[in-house]
Amino acid sequence: MKSWVSLLIGASLAFTFATTAAFAQGRGYGTGTSMYDPKTEVTVKGTIEDVQQQTGRRGWSGTHLVLKTDAATFDVHVGPSAYIAQQKFTFAKGDTIEVVGSKVTIAGKEALLAREITKDGKTLVLRNAQGIPQWSRGPRRGN
Repeated sequence: MKSWVSLLIGASLAFTFATTAAFAQGRGYGTGTSMYDPKTEVTVKGTIEDVQQQTGRRGWSGTHLVLKTDAATFDVHVGPSAYIAQQKFTFAKGDTIEVVGSKVTIAGKEALLAREITKDGKTLVLRNAQGIPQWSRGPRRGN
């Protein structure tokens, strides 16, 4: 019994320290939070070639866009589909958009983590200037 209690206490402490360390480094909820680097931020304009819904590790659905620009084609990681719908924003093949985001490498491929997307004069704000998602919980929200 004594070893069982020690094991539970140890596991709880390990989880607490790991969670605290992750949030201290700017990691929150959602894909790419810790990968966003304001130093690699770019602004690109192009046409959406495809809208994809991908299921994440925890069962949530994320929206990705295949964006064709004059210079390249980007895999744009937008954010949780539920958050995008809550903001009353939609994307469709053929839409012309402007994306402000961080160029990163994910699974060996170049991607763009979107911070803001402008379409038809409306801007969807996804992250603050430091890359912290607007859909995150707690006081880190906002700019």
